[in-house]
Amino acid sequence: MDGRERSSLLAGANIEHAGQHNQRVVLHAIRVNGTVTRADIAAVTGLTHATVTNITNRLLDDGLLARAGQRRGARGQPAVRLTINPAGACSIGVNIDRDHLTLVAVDFGGAVRARISRDMAFPMPADVRAFHAEEFDRLLAIAGIGREQVAGVGVALPDQIGEVDLPGRPADYGEWADTDVASLFVEPHPLRVWVENDAAAAAIGEMQFGLGQRYGSFFYLLVTYALGGGLVVNSLYDRGANGRSGEIGFLMVDDGAGRQVPLQNLVSLAGLARRFEAAGLAGASVRSPDQANPAVAREVQAWVEHSARALVQPLIAVNCLIDPETVLIGGRLPVAIVDQLARRTNALLRIHGRNAPVLAPVQAAAQAEDAAAVGAALLPFEDLLLPADAGAARRLSLVAA
Repeated sequence: MDGRERSSLLAGANIEHAGQHNQRVVLHAIRVNGTVTRADIAAVTGLTHATVTNITNRLLDDGLLARAGQRRGARGQPAVRLTINPAGACSIGVNIDRDHLTLVAVDFGGAVRARISRDMAFPMPADVRAFHAEEFDRLLAIAGIGREQVAGVGVALPDQIGEVDLPGRPADYGEWADTDVASLFVEPHPLRVWVENDAAAAAIGEMQFGLGQRYGSFFYLLVTYALGGGLVVNSLYDRGANGRSGEIGFLMVDDGAGRQVPLQNLVSLAGLARRFEAAGLAGASVRSPDQANPAVAREVQAWVEHSARALVQPLIAVNCLIDPETVLIGGRLPVAIVDQLARRTNALLRIHGRNAPVLAPVQAAAQAEDAAAVGAALLPFEDLLLPADAGAARRLSLVAA
């Protein structure tokens, strides 16, 4: 472990009332670096050895850390090595979108212990309530965990899910605007519920369990039925003044025919579906396109080219204004297509972004299609897990005591 590599990303504070923040920082340092000693943690966070000892002893008592042997070879008593205990806690993540519902059970190590997903066009609040009530206990059984082990339920969905005009949106989909999302999860067990924007949840998940362990600052693109974005700066999720940072999908771009349209109309599963429909391929899957079919492969390549061109100017702006280390693309596309999109976007950025001071590389995110659900599952761990400034507000609801 090189403390210099992480010192700019993890910074503790030996000040009064900083205990919760410091605990988060310690846990993040251990997660990023794997198996470490208390001296390692002190070096990488800047916390005193006494502070680190107090925090790690408490986390060991709570079962969130485990001892992983001793470091030998130095003078004095061998140092105890510490690591995250995956069995220390677990939570449930839910992803709601215009084309699917997904439940995951995630342990404290970030592993998905069980997953249940259902494709569904524009699920209504009643559909979400029924899906959760029907599948929750089955999810726990598959994961092999008891109800008493579940820390809570995190829910990730797009902001204004019922209001954005996307192809196929039902006339009554606006019902979502008046829905208390947390109330949909009262059954079958009363648990505390956290609600988060899907792109923010995906970026947080990537920060904790994906390439965020290599990059402290990145911009995240979430390609789902629409297009979302999230911003991580110095290993903290940055929400902006109104909690709406990263909303890249609403930027207006040229659609290639001289019209200005929202970026998410093009760079999204809805945009790919629209292209398939126009080509007479309405039955083709946008989630796993059959590229052995020449007509499907041709439309996928056209979508990649069109999307990459549409992304160029927004990403030049992201680079000039935010200066991230990298731009990550995640979501519900096959990894091979994400890789194609990243390569073509990089090539076009090199051509059209020559005047930008710096251009961050675009690459596929490490988290797979359930990035938003996994990120949502982290929310019940937030007080333990996520380094955050004291002013970062989370929408949280207690549906039952």
